[in-house]
Amino acid sequence: MVKLAPSILSADFTRLGEQVQEAMDAGAEWLHVDVMDGHFVPNITIGPLIVEALRPLARAAGVLLDVHLMIEAPERYLATFAEAGADIMTVQVEACVHLHRTVQAIRELGVKAGVALNPATPLAAVEEILPFVDLVLIMSVNPGFGGQAYIPTSTAKIARLRQMLDKTGIQAELEVDGGVKAHNAAEIAAAGATVLVAGSAIFNREMSVAENIAAFRQALLSVISDQ
Repeated sequence: MVKLAPSILSADFTRLGEQVQEAMDAGAEWLHVDVMDGHFVPNITIGPLIVEALRPLARAAGVLLDVHLMIEAPERYLATFAEAGADIMTVQVEACVHLHRTVQAIRELGVKAGVALNPATPLAAVEEILPFVDLVLIMSVNPGFGGQAYIPTSTAKIARLRQMLDKTGIQAELEVDGGVKAHNAAEIAAAGATVLVAGSAIFNREMSVAENIAAFRQALLSVISDQ
């Protein structure tokens, strides 16, 4: 089954623990934590203290903390986020001069390693690192802010990456982040995604967190029935 990773970037931070608990109770398998530094992307978000605060909640529920480092020189903070409780750390290929070394450093910390590509970055940028990672993240919006619209050409890119992974037998998760909604979840999953990151589609005022997650599950039923 496709896993859901609610992005806390869109949560109400005055009720963060409550909303995270609601997402986990509704069946979210991962929690996605977007770390931005105001340099690699034009926004500043959160740091290791939030990961540390979420750790006991996530551990109690058996949910993975999926930390996406949209920062320059991420190798400076790998140990800090690992100590805070990250289960997965994903770095941007565009931010790493020595990508293999960074991925190796993540794994040496006992954390699963992921790599992410911006919308305009070709898949060739990760071809050589694929055997060494646990996850590849396709950004389907330009990173920096929540609530953006899905870039339609991302679907074909996801399908091409799925073909690359299947052809080589690599079991890495294929995660998609950006503009993921209940109405396009089936399309993204059918293209080959195994993890869907959703922020404003899960944390909003239109419906409860549980209702939004249920809408995703309903939308994904068609993909499961076709498999």
